[in-house]
Amino acid sequence: MPYQLSQPMTALQHPDAIRHFQSLCDALQEMALRHSGPSELRLYADGFSHALRRTQQLDPLSQRRFEELIDRWIQDPSSFVGPDGDPRKLFETERR
Repeated sequence: MPYQLSQPMTALQHPDAIRHFQSLCDALQEMALRHSGPSELRLYADGFSHALRRTQQLDPLSQRRFEELIDRWIQDPSSFVGPDGDPRKLFETERR
């Protein structure tokens, strides 16, 4: 069998990390809709990450990946724009 380099993890794979990422993204989008600025979003995300780190729910690698992904997500302006350019349509507003 030939030697293969392992692929670097490019996304979250830990189920709890995915769940926390989705929760944080939803909260940040809600804050952005209420006109919170980038510094407020960053402060909230840092607090969330710190609390998650303190609970030790994620292994160190998953925690680091989570924090790196959040950093990239906050810096990407498209994270706060809906599919038609309307940020108010980022969320499901009612259950069907």
